[in-house]
Amino acid sequence: MKQKNDFVVFILTYGRPEKQITTRTLRNQGYTGKIYYLCSDDDCTLDQYKSIYGDDVIVFNKQKYKECFDIGNNFENYRGVVYARNANFKIAEEMGIKYFIQLDDDYTNFNLRFDRDLNYKFQSPKNLDVLFQLVMDFFIESNFTCIALGQGGDYFGGQQGTFSDAIKVKRKVMNSFFCSTDRPFKFHGQINEDTTAYIDGGMRGLLFATINQFALQQVQTQESSGGLTELYLDAGTYVKS
Repeated sequence: MKQKNDFVVFILTYGRPEKQITTRTLRNQGYTGKIYYLCSDDDCTLDQYKSIYGDDVIVFNKQKYKECFDIGNNFENYRGVVYARNANFKIAEEMGIKYFIQLDDDYTNFNLRFDRDLNYKFQSPKNLDVLFQLVMDFFIESNFTCIALGQGGDYFGGQQGTFSDAIKVKRKVMNSFFCSTDRPFKFHGQINEDTTAYIDGGMRGLLFATINQFALQQVQTQESSGGLTELYLDAGTYVKS
């Protein structure tokens, strides 16, 4: 099992310095490791982030990374989390970090979906240090390019749902990303960059998986200001789709 200092959490965040729901959730559920806040230098609230989180705020320039991936449109703006997602690999490498998880800033709960006897059961654990290390052990020993936690929508139907009847994986990654700097991959597209990553990467022979033992919940999309909310509202569901 990897030591705690071999793995860190990066929270990708924009315009929400005083609304870090994920940080509160992580600490309340037993994560004691390092948390870094990955912010772009065009964030008008950057000084507030630095005032609250100090040296744990990592700042990057979006234009530095714009040529390394396809933004997927000609809107000529730099909104979207895709820049941070791609920059994260290089930044982690420069910081001497090999293993990390990318998280958004609005997760309200991490939960287990099976008990010790592998029966479907919703549980909110208080030992995220252990659970994160177990996922990383699996990731390190496997050939997966990236592993994600399940999301609430994956479990529609509860115990009768197709993703809840046994321990299994889906060939996708969304919302949370267990990564390694020696297994880099690219995100593409200003919106839905996660879906584009696993579809494009899957066609190229990269392996992606969402595990169903361990899941997360987040604030409803477009309900909280900051982050991607304004981008989704401006671009509309048509462009998003």
